[in-house]
Amino acid sequence: MENLIWATLFFIAIHIVISGTKLRDAIVGATGEKIYSVLFSIASLVGIVWMVKAYPNAKANAEMLWMPPKALLDSAPLIMLIVFLFVVIGALTPNPTAILTKNNISRDDAVRGITRITRHPVMWGFGIWGLMHMAVNAHSAAVVFFGGLAFTALAGTIAIDGKRARAYGDQWQSFKTQTSNIPFAALLKGSTKFKWSEISWWRPLIALVLYIVLLMGHRGLFGVSPIPGMGQ
Repeated sequence: MENLIWATLFFIAIHIVISGTKLRDAIVGATGEKIYSVLFSIASLVGIVWMVKAYPNAKANAEMLWMPPKALLDSAPLIMLIVFLFVVIGALTPNPTAILTKNNISRDDAVRGITRITRHPVMWGFGIWGLMHMAVNAHSAAVVFFGGLAFTALAGTIAIDGKRARAYGDQWQSFKTQTSNIPFAALLKGSTKFKWSEISWWRPLIALVLYIVLLMGHRGLFGVSPIPGMGQ
C-alpha cells in the first residue's frame, strides 16, 4: 500500500502542485514550453505506470471499508455511459481548456457543444469515472488509486482555469462567464443555452460504440463484469 500511496502522491504533485500553479510558469520560463511539455509528459507517464504497477499488490492486501450499495452497482453501467459521453464528446470538441489545443478562445464560437454543459467535460468524465470505481470497489487500495485519479481530474479543472486566466486575460473572463466548471450550472443560471446541433450525431455515436466495446471487453481486460448479474 505504501508504494501505491507514494505513486499517487507523485502523480498528484505533478499535475496539481507543479502544472497547476505558477511554479509551472517559472519552469516554462527557464526551459521553454516544448522542453517543459516533454518533461511533463515523461513524468506523467512514469506516475501513471507506477500507480498501475503498484495497485495489484495494494489491492491484494487491501481492507474493505464499506459495502457498495446495490443501487450503485446496478447503475454503474449508466454512469459509465455518461462518462464516455463526457470524455469522447469533450475530446472531439474544440475547447480553450483542452490540454493539447491551439488557442481558439478568440473565436466567436469558442463556447459550443458540450462546453455549454461544462468547460471541462473530459476532466469531469475522468473524475466521475474515478469516484464511481472507488465507490464500487470499496477497499483501501481503490480509495488511493481511483480516489487519487478522481482528485487529480477534478482539482485539475481549477488548476486549468488558473492557467488559462493567466494566459488569456480578458478573453478568458468572457469565456468563463458564459460557461461553468460544475456541469449544467451555466445552463441553469441562464449564462448559455444548449444547442444540440453543435453536438451533432457523430460524436455521441463514437462515444456509444467505444462504450459498448469496453463494456463487452471489461471482464476479459480487468477480470470483472460491470453488468449486473454477469458475475466476476
